[in-house]
Amino acid sequence: MRELVEYPDRDMMMLDLADTLAGELADCLRRHETASFCVPGGTTPGPIFDVLSEQALDWNRVAVFLNDERWVGEDNPRSNTRLLKERLLVSKASSANLIPLYTSSPAPEPVMEELAGAFDGHLPISVLVLGMGADMHTASLFPGADRLADALASDAPILMPMRADAAGEPRVTLTAPVLNGALSKHIVILGDEKRAALERAAHLNATEAPIRAVWSDAVVHWAK
Repeated sequence: MRELVEYPDRDMMMLDLADTLAGELADCLRRHETASFCVPGGTTPGPIFDVLSEQALDWNRVAVFLNDERWVGEDNPRSNTRLLKERLLVSKASSANLIPLYTSSPAPEPVMEELAGAFDGHLPISVLVLGMGADMHTASLFPGADRLADALASDAPILMPMRADAAGEPRVTLTAPVLNGALSKHIVILGDEKRAALERAAHLNATEAPIRAVWSDAVVHWAK
């Protein structure tokens, strides 16, 4: 990682990071026709999304997509897409272009090519935000996942289905080379447990600590 930024409290971190992300997206849009913004699911980024959704950006020129998604429909409370639509893709950001990681299919494998095709013209990722679990997973790159080695490989496809005991439902995830190739990378972690996990990861390989595969040049943002 490039830098570890420590904040006195979570509210300050969320506001400061939202401001940074808005600035990076605006800068990208000044230099390019479009920008791509890749974000995590879960509850942690919600306050960041709330602030970003009110920023006066040319959101219609921004492609938004998740790091990963559970293989569940939007009517399921565990859907990351549902959270994204409720917290980020509202107000001024409602005109952003959502690239889905889920479609109606009993399993993700048959539709991987269809989903990956929607990323044409949107890579490399302009601005990336990642989370990290206490087990040092990021996106759906879980230690012990069934296809982790394939997703870490330098020739991995854009998207891969992933299954792991810790994941619950089947997942779809952007692979390590796609995430690590982002032009700007931010990792958001909260609490002492995840801070300790981040420090442990520095002494492990990417198979043991998948966050290692995507943290080159990343800025890590931490608050208790």
